[in-house]
Amino acid sequence: MMKYAENILGTIGNTPLVKMNKLTKDLPCLVLAKYETFNPGNSVKDRMALQMVDDAVAAGKLKPGGTIIEGTSGNTGMGLALVAVVRGYKMICVISDKQSKEKVDILKAMGSEVYVCPTDVAPEDPRSYYSTAKRLSEEIPNSWYVNQYDNPSNTKAHFESTGPEIWDQTDGRVTHFVVGVGTGGTISGVGSYLKSKNPNIKIWGVDTYGSVFKKYHETGIFDKNEIYPYITEGIGEDILPKNVNFDIIDGFTKVTDKDAAVYTQRLAKEEGMFLGNSAGAAIKGVLQLKEHFKKDDVVVVLFHDHGSRYVGKIFNDDWMREQGFLD
Repeated sequence: MMKYAENILGTIGNTPLVKMNKLTKDLPCLVLAKYETFNPGNSVKDRMALQMVDDAVAAGKLKPGGTIIEGTSGNTGMGLALVAVVRGYKMICVISDKQSKEKVDILKAMGSEVYVCPTDVAPEDPRSYYSTAKRLSEEIPNSWYVNQYDNPSNTKAHFESTGPEIWDQTDGRVTHFVVGVGTGGTISGVGSYLKSKNPNIKIWGVDTYGSVFKKYHETGIFDKNEIYPYITEGIGEDILPKNVNFDIIDGFTKVTDKDAAVYTQRLAKEEGMFLGNSAGAAIKGVLQLKEHFKKDDVVVVLFHDHGSRYVGKIFNDDWMREQGFLD
């Protein structure tokens, strides 16, 4: 029998686990990377993009020929753009100006209309990408605002696909799951599924300096003094998305902008893994958690997206020097 997907959306999911070797050689445990760049849009966000659209259509929120509108750091926009192309929707992406030029160009290449908004404004500011996406959805007829931060289909996608895949691929032996946290869908969906199979599995979030997650998890205080601009893309927030289920997260570790960037380069040069900025933060987060791991542990770290989105920044040594990340 011939084996083929009916369209590109049929290739989403079932990504491989890959053993980490050089960067984790000083850890006592086995570290496996859930390698999400094998999705057709080259990121983990393809999973929830498809789920959110399917659920919106089923609920009557997205109608034939409609316009999908979303505020994105790039990857969710790419996943939604794939669905829009295949299903016949228009796509508008609202992105912040700290995101790489490659992300904007890729979204345009997929037929999306792109609005670029300033990063250094409060979420409630009308210029922010949150506010702009919401305003456009109110102004444009037959449109649907995705709102990945608060959309429960985001978490649902990972509870139903990513979590079961990790459980099956490790034969139920996974002991720790480590992932960068942005919208919260991945950590909450995967974490909830894994803890439903084994409550002793530890779920660790990787946060960045300038984000509120770690302090809020530890104290219950939303501290605006924690918020300031940062360079790392794809993780951390200055809001508390409804998709972040703090109850299933065992702890957070914060990684600096410099470490995230340097370790993204090291993943490429030492492991042959050409990945995005948040992957550097994720693997550095694993190394920072060394004291929590024992000899027979199986640690799964999820790598969100592909290095092609960061060629002009993380993989550009001149840019790295300008930021003070390279000597």
